[in-house]
Amino acid sequence: MPTTDPTTPLHPAWRKIGRARLGLAGAALFLALASPAPAAFAQDAAAAVEVPTRSDTAVLVTSTGAHRFSIEIADDPVERARGLMFREEMARDHGMLFDFGREDDQAFWMKNTPLSLDMIFIGADGTVVSIAPDTTPFSTESVPSEGPARFVLEVNAGVAADIGLAPGDRLLHRRVER
Repeated sequence: MPTTDPTTPLHPAWRKIGRARLGLAGAALFLALASPAPAAFAQDAAAAVEVPTRSDTAVLVTSTGAHRFSIEIADDPVERARGLMFREEMARDHGMLFDFGREDDQAFWMKNTPLSLDMIFIGADGTVVSIAPDTTPFSTESVPSEGPARFVLEVNAGVAADIGLAPGDRLLHRRVER
């Protein structure tokens, strides 16, 4: 058994055990702190899978002022594929920000999405490229951007019009290139 004297070196076997315990404890702490509560979807068998979400805040700056939104981030293929599918309600000041990591033409659909949404296509610099208002729930019709976009912000249908959002307005968020 090792001594408690800090000047006495530990036997290599004890060092390995200590590192392993520290590694497991550190990993558990990291997962506990880094993983917010999962959002559960229970509309059908596919939706019963729990999908972790990350919450954040974004601001849309329009001619009517700055409008703050609580957002979920979708920045990997699984999160982007799920999006807001199966959601039956969402607060007016909430949304989901899809981050594709680079600018490109984007297109979305509304399959398995019961909410009508405004899709806001945004360039890497935060400039609103185009807006697809009042999308049709459950539609498999493609809703394309009108130019390259890195981000797509989905909010409830009518929100873009309510805040006076127009192409050329700005998204302020930590992921936006300055």
